[in-house]
Amino acid sequence: MPAAPETVNAIKGRFAEAVESEFRGQTRVIAPRESLFDMLQFLRGTRGFDLLVDITCVDYLNYRDAIERFGLVYLLANVETSERITIRCFLDEPDLTVPSVTSLWAGADWMEREVWDMFGIHFEGHPDLRRILLPDEYTAFPLRKDYPLQGRGERHNFPVLRRDQS
Repeated sequence: MPAAPETVNAIKGRFAEAVESEFRGQTRVIAPRESLFDMLQFLRGTRGFDLLVDITCVDYLNYRDAIERFGLVYLLANVETSERITIRCFLDEPDLTVPSVTSLWAGADWMEREVWDMFGIHFEGHPDLRRILLPDEYTAFPLRKDYPLQGRGERHNFPVLRRDQS
C-alpha cells in the first residue's frame, strides 16, 4: 500500500525541499543529503515507519539525464498501516558520505555495510563500517558501472580456502 496522502503532506510540510512522485502506485520522495537523516527520523518517530525494508544504491554513471552519479535508496514500511515509502538521496563524487541510520533501525547495520562494500558510500557514525561481502584487501567497489566485468586482476591476491579450512 502506498504512503497515505497525510504522510506525504506531513513530509512536504516539514521538508519544503523534498520532491514527491509516484510510480506504479508507490510513493517516492527525494531527500537532499542535508535533510536525509532528519526526514528518516521524522518518518520513524512521527509517522510510524518502523520497518527498514532495505537500503540499496544505484549507479547512474551512463544515464543521460542524471545529475548526480549515485542514488541511495531507503525502502520503509509502517507495519501497522501497511504503508510503504521510498526515500532517495542523490550523491556525487568526491563526497559520498551520509549519516548512518543504525540509531533509528538496528537492522541498517548490515545493509549499510553492503552498500559501502559494493558502491563505496560512506555512512558516517556507523558502529562497524567494514567490508561484509568481500575480503578486507579488496580496494574497489564492484557494483559501480565503471568497474570492469572481468575485474582488475585482484583475485590472485586472495587467500585460497579449502573446504577443510572453512
